[in-house]
Amino acid sequence: MVNSLGLLMAVFAIIIGVFIFLYFVPINLWITAIFSGVRVGLLELVFMRIRKVPPSIIVNQLITATKAGLSIEDDQSKTKRNMKSSDLETHYLAGGDVPLVIKALISAEKANISLSFRQATAIDLAGRDVFEAVQISVNPKVINTPSVAAVAIDGIQLVVKAKVTIRANLQQLVGGAGEETILARVGEGIVTCVGSAKSHKEVLENPDKISKLVLGRGLDAGTAFDILSIDIADIDVGTNIGAKLQIDQADADLKVAEAKAEERRAMAVALEQEMIAKAQEARAKVIEAEAAIPMAIAEAFKNGQLGIMDYYKFQNIEADTDMRNSIAGNDKTKQD
Repeated sequence: MVNSLGLLMAVFAIIIGVFIFLYFVPINLWITAIFSGVRVGLLELVFMRIRKVPPSIIVNQLITATKAGLSIEDDQSKTKRNMKSSDLETHYLAGGDVPLVIKALISAEKANISLSFRQATAIDLAGRDVFEAVQISVNPKVINTPSVAAVAIDGIQLVVKAKVTIRANLQQLVGGAGEETILARVGEGIVTCVGSAKSHKEVLENPDKISKLVLGRGLDAGTAFDILSIDIADIDVGTNIGAKLQIDQADADLKVAEAKAEERRAMAVALEQEMIAKAQEARAKVIEAEAAIPMAIAEAFKNGQLGIMDYYKFQNIEADTDMRNSIAGNDKTKQD
């Protein structure tokens, strides 16, 4: 019983050992590489496992590259040589997508596009889709600009939409600006072209004027694309911005005039109130002075400065004055 248990454990240990051996030493992958004409050492595959590099990805892509006839330039001798597993392993360890790079190189080779292994890996590590870039180089891409509103000199607003045909520039793909820059520059060119037109009718009659002017400005400089054509898709007439601005200016001037008129009216009212106050003050002084007359007469009688006959004459003059004022008031009433 003990011998049977020991034998079973030994067999189990052997099976585990075989699986571990086959994991670190992928013999079937090595045999596939040999029969595919790719020279890769068995120890190289073991070291890939140790460095946590999937040997299947490296070997399969190396086989694909060899069958496609891909070659790279040697850094020292500057001569063409076959691709090695170390080249692909280095790119994988740097965080690159090895299958995508090989796919892009094969596509560029078939399309007769100049793309080196160094350029492809640099584009991939820069975060761009290198295979998509090759596809855009072969089949140009059309991007639509958003609606661009521009105002001609006559004040009429035009809303323009354009289609921009671009082709990827593989030489400037690393560090070059993207599609957003292309769209921004095209929009700026449209605004400049429409804004320089004396009348919006000129733009409506010759929409190709926008395309020629914008295309001649070299908008693809410093970008990852070459602009092949700019086609005006649609032009719509917007609002009359000039008239709207004049109306807004007239409203603003009217409000300013109303404010100044209100200021003058307030000053007039204040002046009127001031004059009324001064008149009331003068009237109060007159009343005060009239109230002091009887006291002054009494004081004159007491001091002997005024006689009884003088007083009677004063009374007659006052009565005569009141009568004249009364008659003048009645005549004025009759005339009214």
